[in-house]
Amino acid sequence: MRVLVTGGAGYIGSHTVVRLVESGHEVEVVDNLVNGKAEAVRRVEELTGTSVPLHVVDLRNDAATRRVLEEGRFDAVIHFAALKAVGESTQKPLEYYANNMGATLTLLAAMRDAGVTTIVFSSSATVYGAAAPVPYVEDFEPLDSASTYGQTKVMTERILTDVAAADPTWRIALLRYFNPVGAHPSGRIGEDPRGVPNNLVPFIAQVAVGRRERLSVFGGDYPTSDGTCERDYIHVQDVADGHVVALDAIAAGEAGVHAWNLGSGTGTSVLEMIGAFERASGRAIPYDVVERRDGDLPAFWADPGKAERELGWTTTRSVDDMCRDTWRWQSQNPNGYDG
Repeated sequence: MRVLVTGGAGYIGSHTVVRLVESGHEVEVVDNLVNGKAEAVRRVEELTGTSVPLHVVDLRNDAATRRVLEEGRFDAVIHFAALKAVGESTQKPLEYYANNMGATLTLLAAMRDAGVTTIVFSSSATVYGAAAPVPYVEDFEPLDSASTYGQTKVMTERILTDVAAADPTWRIALLRYFNPVGAHPSGRIGEDPRGVPNNLVPFIAQVAVGRRERLSVFGGDYPTSDGTCERDYIHVQDVADGHVVALDAIAAGEAGVHAWNLGSGTGTSVLEMIGAFERASGRAIPYDVVERRDGDLPAFWADPGKAERELGWTTTRSVDDMCRDTWRWQSQNPNGYDG
């Protein structure tokens, strides 16, 4: 298939582009480079030995977005493009709603008018909110989120569901993944966050490489095995594999909306992740346990059974694999794509 990947110059997008090309798909990328880097796409081409055209376009630009869709003659879209910092989203709700919802609405209209009605949407476990029982299952309702970022995911899922209800030709996958970490095993592409990392593992990696002095562990008195929060971490390569198999499944299967969790089904604590990274890097990670952070849940993880049954997908890489690959990326690229 000819596939357009929005946000394909970003972290998960670039890894998914590699797997799509390796699986025989023709891929083009559209990205405004707010979070992504053109160098990531160049390295994807290096890894795959294939040209991957990059369209530097903001999806909110209706004319430019329509031009990409009309000229590309795509069979499907994988939609990653979004602002994604949870904390920042609560401070800048107007910017997040304008960007994430505006880009999605423009993209979907351009897809409809170009006759492209197959889409894999990059959703998130945050759509389950605080009320969902653990482990999270796909049929839980009502979806909710404490953050503006999460609400944009909830709203996009609702929009896509309404689009499919109005036009039965649409084939839609909603992939709710948990905590993607790791990097390509080559060390050539990986996570390169803007400014101070919002997520645990990239912050640990920057401490290990000397870019940050210490890690703050938010809360040591949760009702978990060691008092720190537990999350379901998943290797970015497994996430990328999930997008490829989901795309193939909806293209070949019944039309409509299909939601799948991408997770391991296992919780790993903050202290356990620190220990795994210390083993991978051979370096001590200094940290301080500080006050809890507002909005953090003690523990959650996926029920990944539906993806295994319907897609044949399961995670194949361990927490130790995640840390080794992250350290290979960070140690070879101490300043990310900038050097």
